[in-house]
Amino acid sequence: MTPTRTRALAALALTLTGSLGLAACGSDTPGAAAPGASSAAYAGGKTFTLNLASDPGALDPQGSATSALFGLTQYAYDNLVSVAADGSIQPQLATSWTVEGSTVTLQLKDGITCADGTAFTAKTVVDNVTYVVNPDNKSPFLGVFIPAGTTASASGSTVTLKLAAPAPFVLTSLANLPMVCDAGMKDRSTLKAGTNGTGPYVLTEAVPSTRYTYELRKGYTWGPGGATTAEAGMPAKVVVKIVANETTSANELLAGTISAVQITGPDADRLTGAGLESVGMQALIGEQWYNQGDGHATADPAVRMALTQALDLKQLQVALTSGKGKPPTQLAALEPLGCVGDAVTGHVPSFDVAAAGAALDAAGWTKGPDGIRAKDGKKLSLTFIYPNSLGTGGGAAAELAVAAWKAAGAEVTAKQQTQTEASGAVFGTGAWDIVWMPLNVSTPDQVMPFVSGTTAPKGTNFASIDNADYLAHATKGMSANGSEGCKDWFAAEQALYKAADVVPFANNVVPTFVKGAKLSIIGSIVPTSIRMLG
Repeated sequence: MTPTRTRALAALALTLTGSLGLAACGSDTPGAAAPGASSAAYAGGKTFTLNLASDPGALDPQGSATSALFGLTQYAYDNLVSVAADGSIQPQLATSWTVEGSTVTLQLKDGITCADGTAFTAKTVVDNVTYVVNPDNKSPFLGVFIPAGTTASASGSTVTLKLAAPAPFVLTSLANLPMVCDAGMKDRSTLKAGTNGTGPYVLTEAVPSTRYTYELRKGYTWGPGGATTAEAGMPAKVVVKIVANETTSANELLAGTISAVQITGPDADRLTGAGLESVGMQALIGEQWYNQGDGHATADPAVRMALTQALDLKQLQVALTSGKGKPPTQLAALEPLGCVGDAVTGHVPSFDVAAAGAALDAAGWTKGPDGIRAKDGKKLSLTFIYPNSLGTGGGAAAELAVAAWKAAGAEVTAKQQTQTEASGAVFGTGAWDIVWMPLNVSTPDQVMPFVSGTTAPKGTNFASIDNADYLAHATKGMSANGSEGCKDWFAAEQALYKAADVVPFANNVVPTFVKGAKLSIIGSIVPTSIRMLG
């Protein structure tokens, strides 16, 4: 979810990966060709080349949820069901399903095969679910795309999931859970630089930090909404290149040496001016978190509140999005939305420099001769990280934030990192105090594991948030049926804002520019929607 351990960031990058459903300019059926050209205009046997700003790291599809990896996962792996642009649940590996209270039953399509030629069975699904729900495996999808405590069983081609409690958006969540084939389940080490799934493509080359090459599978008939690889214009090969510099990527797209790239910075104007088409993704790209773990100054509520009040969030939004963004309305920002409405406006602490200083004074943080505050002999020195997937706007906004915090008496060191590095810090080492980590999901229950429960590195609650008011409202939301609980989910979010646990400050439509191809995006690029033009 860019972040970005879920659909995202596709998130941000999916943004913003990871990813991370989101669709704009896409078709209602997730696997259908993108609109805008007739089949006669499509060309077969071509290569689709996509540039990504960050390397995905290890390729195990259930081991990380950075937007970069989430996007790549879609080429080689499938989910049990898919989500269309209108929010409806569509077939993928499963052809039918029922949800009755805490029991989910799915019927698998006949004849599904893995890239290695072996059969994909209901037992394989059970093994996948069992792996993800085992907390010892530390999958970021536990509690996000599969509820904790879920058990699975198989009978013939039928899979039955028993949830520990009803889940309001369980099918939407299952649409984000990639399925690994038997050989990969038995030896996870083979998934670090290889793939073993049922998807429309198979990885044939992996050169970390440089490129990843996928080749089209023949006989694939179980894609999103019934998509197949026999459609005219599907690329015979997909090459994903790692290019951190957006200007370089924009130049390559203009020159026609690549087919698509997501651009978040000012180069977007240049590509638009050149007449290139784009597919837009509405995403939450500005989202600030504080490390509340032991030993961090940001565990102090007064420090979190002061650091938030010291910021002109509107100014940051403008800088981050080059003036094109909008204020956020909720944490689950990816369309199609599980809840519709505005939970943010009027609930995030407002810009008030005087109040920020007063809060720090009252908490015992006093300014020294150098203007930096200290308490009990310890300076208010903080580490702030933000991902390079935020583009040049991210750097500009970060400079503004650091200057504002310095004026409030905080010595803040900013570090721009790749998505993989930032994910490693927040979910692993804990070497951070403030992070801009856009979490992009489509339903509010998917936010819950990131703001409650087991802390990192054992869990996904990377900021060590412990907010009783959030849990009280979220528990009510979990007991409701789908959108019927949105009022409670919004109240839960507002409890986070009131405590300055999470600070959303910018939404934006992030464009993926294309040349010589058509495609659709639902959270990330839908591989079976790609069509090469003649």
